[in-house]
Amino acid sequence: MKKLGWAAFCGWWLAGVAGLATAGEAMPVIELSAGMHRIEAEVAAEDRHRQTGLMQRETMPVQRGMLFVFPQENTHCMWMRNTLIPLSVAFIDREGYIINIEEMAPKTEDNHCAKLPARYALEMNQGWFAKRGIARGARLRGLERAPTPR
Repeated sequence: MKKLGWAAFCGWWLAGVAGLATAGEAMPVIELSAGMHRIEAEVAAEDRHRQTGLMQRETMPVQRGMLFVFPQENTHCMWMRNTLIPLSVAFIDREGYIINIEEMAPKTEDNHCAKLPARYALEMNQGWFAKRGIARGARLRGLERAPTPR
């Protein structure tokens, strides 16, 4: 019994430190695509997940990212407080088209904002979009699989 309790505690602690879960609940993962490029996106559709984002992560696999689903379109802004890895963020409209992409340095509080009202933001490792030739106007597929924001 004590072993099970200790194992459960260790699993909970590791998930929290890695930022993979909030209050013991993992974020859903959906598959997106940008042209021929596959993306495994953790989905931050709840306010508590959007607030935490990728904070405290030390690494992220190349094909992995985080999709922020907002309840309404707006010129949303992102920052990098407590985020340890450099990221690129693509702001995306409701139809899946990239509005703009911003480069974000770790541990900063600079605002990086959508240039037009966006419904989504997709954070990937820094340079991911540029290395693949993905720029403003490119369309992401699979966004319809994202949970409804809360």
